[in-house]
Amino acid sequence: MNIALIAHDKKKNDLIQFALAYKGILGKHKLYATGTTGLKVTEATGLEIHRFQSGPLGGDQEIGACIANNAMDMVIFFRDPLTAQPHEPDVSALIRLCDVYAVPLATNMGTAEILIHGLERGDLKWRAIVNDKEIDDDYGKE
Repeated sequence: MNIALIAHDKKKNDLIQFALAYKGILGKHKLYATGTTGLKVTEATGLEIHRFQSGPLGGDQEIGACIANNAMDMVIFFRDPLTAQPHEPDVSALIRLCDVYAVPLATNMGTAEILIHGLERGDLKWRAIVNDKEIDDDYGKE
């Protein structure tokens, strides 16, 4: 599965901790991230991550384009709801696209943990079936 990792500045450390805790699961999938977030997660975890532009420079839109083109299966986006973001319209558009294309989206640690455990169990295989992608029979097994 293709998984996007995004975090606002004040939430980057939370995402790093999440990625460290679930490195074994995340490492079985193709990871994508906005620029700075991807760099910091890679440095902390050693996970291979394709990096798009920084969020304010278009990274959110690049991930949105992947969603619209059926190339993203899950988005983990640790948002900072207490700090105004200069690119808030891009953030809103990304969330809207997840809803339009039925892409599972976590915007906080609690939801991200539910999604990651579901991913490990194979609960998200429906993405491959619905979207006519090749299904790995060992998906979610250790």
